[in-house]
Amino acid sequence: MQSKKSVLYILITAFCFGTMEVALKIGGASFAPLQMNFLRFLIGGLILFPLALKDLARKKLTLTKGDWAYLTMLGLVGVCLSMSCFQMGVMNLNANTASVMISSNPVFTMIFAYFLLGEPFTKRKALVLALCVAGLVLVANPLHMAEGNSVKGLIYQSIALVTFALFSALGKLRVAKLGGLVQNSFSFLIASVVNLVILLITGNPVFTGINAQSLPVLLYCGVIVTALGYYAYVTAIGLAGASNAAIAFFLKPVIAVTAAALILKEPVTANIVAGVVLILIGSFLNMKKPVPAKDKG
Repeated sequence: MQSKKSVLYILITAFCFGTMEVALKIGGASFAPLQMNFLRFLIGGLILFPLALKDLARKKLTLTKGDWAYLTMLGLVGVCLSMSCFQMGVMNLNANTASVMISSNPVFTMIFAYFLLGEPFTKRKALVLALCVAGLVLVANPLHMAEGNSVKGLIYQSIALVTFALFSALGKLRVAKLGGLVQNSFSFLIASVVNLVILLITGNPVFTGINAQSLPVLLYCGVIVTALGYYAYVTAIGLAGASNAAIAFFLKPVIAVTAAALILKEPVTANIVAGVVLILIGSFLNMKKPVPAKDKG
């Protein structure tokens, strides 16, 4: 990594994303899952929007019809589908379980990257995948689930994990052209419009429930978790590169498990510790660059 500034942004990212599940679980007491997803990405997208416009002006870039279609696809996959399932998963799982599961998404991203980007799937990546799947099974412990976890929650969270990995892989297709701020802000706002239509059609509340008691956690989820978290992650990638920025996901489960234990009083079981260790090992191997083969002769 190039500077102390990059380390700072990686730590900010880890903290924002590491406290996400606890905040969303608390917020879920005041808002319906689809409503919460709509509100936090609307707030986050609006906050990032001026920065995205500034980035577009700096690059002198005009979005094409293809760019708009691409951003719409990102919003549908990453927010409307993945994060909606994620919110419902959080409400049907312990926060520590939900966090550890979603933290393994960079490992699953490499599977989609193989098909979408042609990135090689090596033996080491196969080992990484095996370690992370084993870790997920330990954390979920489907045969003897911890109190607070449910089959419904595991299903929702598994869908969220896979689709967020797809979102991450898709995001690599045009990030060099559009930049992370434009991709995130525009896709968040497009998804918010779609989510609003879904809320209205299904009869879900839109702004109901916002009051003095619920506003602080809503702002935390929208401003800190979503806007600041994604901004810090994009900035960390720019300063330190994608591999080093991914260290945030290495730290996230540790922060999340600790926060869930301190704030929600969720137990830290041996299964969770063992699962986190396996996922951390897998994540470390995934981030580590392969040693180039020596030339023969």
